[in-house]
Amino acid sequence: MLNILFPKVCSGCREVLSKHEIVLCLKCRHELPLASHHLNGNPAMKDIFYGRFALENATALFQFQKKGMTQELMHNLKYRRQKHISNFFGKWLGSELSEISEYDDIDLVIPVPLHKQKLKKRGYNQVEGFGKEIAKSLNIEYCDNVLIKVSKTSSQVFKQRLTRFNSEEIFTVQNTELIKSKHILLVDDIVTTGATLENCASQLLKGSNVKISLATMAIV
Repeated sequence: MLNILFPKVCSGCREVLSKHEIVLCLKCRHELPLASHHLNGNPAMKDIFYGRFALENATALFQFQKKGMTQELMHNLKYRRQKHISNFFGKWLGSELSEISEYDDIDLVIPVPLHKQKLKKRGYNQVEGFGKEIAKSLNIEYCDNVLIKVSKTSSQVFKQRLTRFNSEEIFTVQNTELIKSKHILLVDDIVTTGATLENCASQLLKGSNVKISLATMAIV
């Protein structure tokens, strides 16, 4: 009865989903502009961080496109409380990473954190479901209490690399012993200049013998 009164619709095109479709209809899923660097060997994601910090592996699931389905999906996730989108992409990427040897030695999945004020206002971290599902697929721990955002800042999306904030002013690691000798998969929703991920990684790399890999839902 609930499905009749309130049918589940595609998060991309808003058409009613069929019985066997989840989050995205088959048409939208096929039209999603995949990046999938972990499958095709494209170094685009890793090249963003060349010379900025030591990086093991890096991948994004799809290519972000303005005024298209990918922007709609990101807006639905971040501003319209459609948290299930995060889980959906985490299951998708996690199932693929679990079959790739380069990700066999990942120990922890850590999300880019929100400042506590933004977390309270939004009610959730849009990366949480993504990270948890990847951790589940890799059979490892998801840890959101190590990396903390200590300064509230405006969005990094439109900031130039030369004007990004100093990492020590934004993020901190509560206990470096918890990440000692760990290979961390740092996850976020979207990467543009890479400033936020670089800031997070610089803090995590203060831990002894830490290695960093990256995974995001989208890349610009």
